[in-house]
Amino acid sequence: MTLNQNNFGFIRVASAVPALNVADIEFNVKNILLAIEQAANDGAQIIVFPELAVTGYTCADLFCNDTLLRQAEHALCDIAAASAEHRIISIVGAPLRCQGHLLNCAVVINDGHMWAVPKTYIPNYKEFYEKRWFTGAELVSHITETQVCGRTIPLGTDLIFDCGQAKFAVEICEDLWAPIPPSSLAAVNGANVIINLSASNELVGKHQRLVDLIRHQSRHCIAAYIYASAGYGESSTDLVFAGNAIIAENGNLLQEARRFSVKPQLVVADIDIDSLNNERRVTSSFSDSLLSYAADYEFIPCRLSELHITPYDLRRNIKKLPFVPTETSRLNSRCEEIVNIQTHGLMRRLQHTHCKSLVIGISGGLDSTLALMIAVRAFDSLGLDRKGIFGITMPGFGTSGRTHTNALALMQALGITVKEISIAPAVTQHFADIGQDPDNHDVTYENSQARERTQILMDYANKVGGMVLGTGDLSELALGWATYNGDHMSMYNVNGSIPKTLARQLVMWFASAPDTSSPQSLTIHETLLDVLHTPISPELTPTDENNNIKQKTEDIIGPYELHDFFLYNMLRHGFSPTKIFFLASHAFQDDFSPAEIKHWLTVFCRRFFSQQFKRSCLPDGPKVGSVSLSPRGDWRMPSDASAALWLKECENINV
Repeated sequence: MTLNQNNFGFIRVASAVPALNVADIEFNVKNILLAIEQAANDGAQIIVFPELAVTGYTCADLFCNDTLLRQAEHALCDIAAASAEHRIISIVGAPLRCQGHLLNCAVVINDGHMWAVPKTYIPNYKEFYEKRWFTGAELVSHITETQVCGRTIPLGTDLIFDCGQAKFAVEICEDLWAPIPPSSLAAVNGANVIINLSASNELVGKHQRLVDLIRHQSRHCIAAYIYASAGYGESSTDLVFAGNAIIAENGNLLQEARRFSVKPQLVVADIDIDSLNNERRVTSSFSDSLLSYAADYEFIPCRLSELHITPYDLRRNIKKLPFVPTETSRLNSRCEEIVNIQTHGLMRRLQHTHCKSLVIGISGGLDSTLALMIAVRAFDSLGLDRKGIFGITMPGFGTSGRTHTNALALMQALGITVKEISIAPAVTQHFADIGQDPDNHDVTYENSQARERTQILMDYANKVGGMVLGTGDLSELALGWATYNGDHMSMYNVNGSIPKTLARQLVMWFASAPDTSSPQSLTIHETLLDVLHTPISPELTPTDENNNIKQKTEDIIGPYELHDFFLYNMLRHGFSPTKIFFLASHAFQDDFSPAEIKHWLTVFCRRFFSQQFKRSCLPDGPKVGSVSLSPRGDWRMPSDASAALWLKECENINV
């Protein structure tokens, strides 16, 4: 099956830890079949069971008994029949006899057919002594098939199961812990889903190491990783098994079962194959690995059942704010890390230019506030006098009393040099010079103000021997929401790769951790909080009758939380408008209607293409996250590229 718009690039997988009794094959198979039925009813296309799930991992010398081994083979035939009935690919662990050897195998079952993948690394240390019973895959690498109940089935570790765009390979337990796991080689050679059947016992602290290892391997392989491990029911003679069922994707944990459960566990998640394949395409070192690790894998065609998925039954978490961590502890550390990147970038530029003066336009809005806080931090770190920061507020025809008050209060509280220069007289003269009607509040009316402000900043920087610090953020750059040769330009921009949703969190971080040694800390805290609650606006058209902001950016170009979501998924994952709409419909189902999402997505695509010329000549600034629009680094795009394909796809989205 190839991926299409019925599944939007996803496959649905399940990791199962069924009820088990050691050596009770009839009981074990009954519970395996129950898990298969449950997973199939949940729409899963692939289900993974623990290592030696048919017999139990802890059978010990019973693995030398013909009765156990013979019944295990018969059980596989029953499982194959059930898998075919439910149209699900099942991967189950079982011991298989092979030309005088006993192999610890993962048996892949699809449409009644079976393939066996033997375990490569057989542990024989500490509590593990599997070599007492099992032969490692390398010792039988010359054997390519074995018998199961009179049926000949393929055998080998060089198998990749081809389901179209989704391709999976299998390893078993200890294989993952090896210095170079088999999954690393399989991934380089085309597998984008790795399956691990395991029987890993619990030890103090081991679980976190296991989770870290799975996440690391999924990121290292740019793949999904489906892990199922033995649980309650295994022998407790010397060990305890907690039943780990874990699904990860490219370093992110999608699902994890509750450990130490006496009940069966089944976790289900949707794997984004589109995202994995795009990540591999843009990561050149991944392809280059084939130079050293290309191998002759056999690709086995497999059929996935159809997955018809809607935004409302998607089995994974889609973050509304992909640029912002959700956990409070992680958010705080991430904000500090980002602030340090911004600060160090500015510090280095100041040192390199021997510059001790910085000029910033302070509007009382979100972006200029963030840039000012970074500037103060950089000056303090360099031991420079804060008076070398020249904050210039430039009230115009649309400046509100609220933003003007906040701009002055913040600058004064931070102890920088405060300048106020009204742009009204100069712009009025400019209107007269070019014949612009002051009552016509068109783009000329607005941009004339923005360019006048930039001229003041640039010339004042020349006057004091300093540099102009830019304040425009990543979201504005994506939408072209900046005046060309106006606020679009500066000498260095610390906010150039900070999206609007993240800028808000960074200002909140500054507000939540004020400098208590400063007598103005309360004023700074209160001012920052008010900035956060001020509507986002360029303030280029007149205020209302109460001197409040009338021109609100998000009323014009749309909600920034949506645009940041669109931006992240288009640039980070290379997704199409159709898929972005699907994901946004899931993430924002309680906030925006499908029609609203479609409308603003169309606006985003149109503006993103038409405004590339502004991004082709951006000032320097530090890259902060995985998404950047710097023309010197992450994003190279012709300024005259056509948006027709993207707009046509937006038009064809059904709502």
